[in-house]
Amino acid sequence: MAHLYRIINLTKNLPKIHHQIRKISSQIPDSKKHLVPSSGTYPKGFKATGTHCGIKKNGLKDLALIISEKPCTSSAVFTTNVFKAAPVLVSREILEKKKGQNIYSLVINAGVANAVTGTKGLENAKSMGDTVSKLNGVEESSLVMSTGVIGQHLPIEKIISGINQAYNLAKQQTAEELHEGWMKAAESIMTTDTFPKLRSKQFILPSSGLKYNMAGTTKGAGMIHPNMATLLATVVTDVSISPKALNEALKYAVDRSFNSISIDNDMSTNDTFAVFANGAATTDGKVTIDDINGKDFKQFRDDLTEFAADLAKLVVRDGEGATKFVTIHVKGAKTYTDAKQIASTISTSSLVKTALYGQDANWGRILCAVGYAGVSSIIPNKVSVSFIPTDGTTPLRLLNLGEPENVNEERASEILAMEDLEINVDLGIGNEEAKMWTCDYSHEYITINGHYRT
Repeated sequence: MAHLYRIINLTKNLPKIHHQIRKISSQIPDSKKHLVPSSGTYPKGFKATGTHCGIKKNGLKDLALIISEKPCTSSAVFTTNVFKAAPVLVSREILEKKKGQNIYSLVINAGVANAVTGTKGLENAKSMGDTVSKLNGVEESSLVMSTGVIGQHLPIEKIISGINQAYNLAKQQTAEELHEGWMKAAESIMTTDTFPKLRSKQFILPSSGLKYNMAGTTKGAGMIHPNMATLLATVVTDVSISPKALNEALKYAVDRSFNSISIDNDMSTNDTFAVFANGAATTDGKVTIDDINGKDFKQFRDDLTEFAADLAKLVVRDGEGATKFVTIHVKGAKTYTDAKQIASTISTSSLVKTALYGQDANWGRILCAVGYAGVSSIIPNKVSVSFIPTDGTTPLRLLNLGEPENVNEERASEILAMEDLEINVDLGIGNEEAKMWTCDYSHEYITINGHYRT
C-alpha cells in the first residue's frame, strides 16, 4: 500500500514538476539548454532541493540545501582573498573543529554574499548552520555558503524559515524526485548565471570493482579567477574515504579544475569548493579509500579531477557576456608550475580576450603574455603557437620555433568564429603541460557588471 501511495502521490505532482521544469527551461538561453541535464545518476543517501525564501526580489529560488542520511567525511578549499566572507570563516572553523568528519549537510543562499558584514554577518552565517544542524540532530554538522552582493546583511529570519521549508521538502523526497531536487538546488544558487550547472556520473574503483557515484553543482559567471576554486562548487559522493585521503584528492583536483579557469581576473570573497563523502556505496561500513599510494585512491583522485573540471568548464561557458569557450594549452614546459603560470597569464590578458571577441588573429598579444608570465626558462626560438579548431579540421600554425608564419587570415577568421577553440603554446623545452579554460571579453560583460546592483 505504501508503494502504491507513492506512485499515486508522484502522479498527482507530475503537472507541478513539469511546470517547474518548463519555468526553468524558459529562462535559459537556447544556446545553453543543451548544457542542462534532463536526468542523472545520483549518490546514495543524499538529497537536495531549493526554494524561494525571499532574498531575491524577482521570486526566483534563492536557498539550496543538500543533506546526507549518513555522516560525511568532508573537505573544502576556500578563497585566498583577505576579505573572507562570514560563511567562509564559519565553514572553515567547523571543518577544522570536526576534523573533516560527521558533517551532514550544506546550506547555500543566493542574492546576498554576507561578505564584509562584521560581527552580525558571522552571527548570521552561524545561525544558518546551527538551524540545519538542529534539524540534523547533530551539533555543528552543516557547512554554509553565500553568494551575491557584498556588504549587505542577510534577511536571516526569512532564511531560517526557508531552511525549515527546504529541509521538509528534502526529507519527503522520493527516488523519482531526486533529479528534480538537484535541479532546484542548482537553480537556487544562481546569480548572474544564465543556466543551472549540474552534473552526475558513476565511476568504478579498480581493486574491487565497486561502483560509486558523484553529483555536483556550481555557480558562477563573473568575479572568477583562481587561487582556490571559483565562487561556489559542491561535489557529493557515496564512496567511503578517509579525511586525509579526501584532502589530498581535493588539493590535486582543484588545481587542475577550478584553479584552472578564469573569466575576469577578479577573485571573490566567497569562493568555496566543498566535497562530501558518505560511504553509502559500501555495505560493510569499512573505509574503502585510505592509502594515498594505492590504486583506488589514484583512481578516485583522477575521477574527482575529471568531474570537477567538467563543472568548472560550465562556469566558463556561462561567463558574463562570453561568446567563446577557449582552452589555453601550454606544453613542452620544464615544470607543471611553469606551464600553468603561462596558461594563466594568457587566460587573463585583456588584450588577448578582446581580440578573441573581435575574431582578430593578433597572435602577438598571445606571445606578449607568454613573455611577461615570469617564467625564466623560456627560450624564444623554441616557442611555437597555433590555433586548434575543435571541429577536427587542420590547426593553424601562427609561430614556429620563434619564427612568424605566413598566416592565412581567412582560415584564422573561420577558426575564431567558432564558439569553441584552443590556443596551443609549445615551449619546446620539456615534457610538462597545463591547461586553463577561459572566455572572451565582450561589450555585454561591461553592461552586466556596470548595472549589477540595479
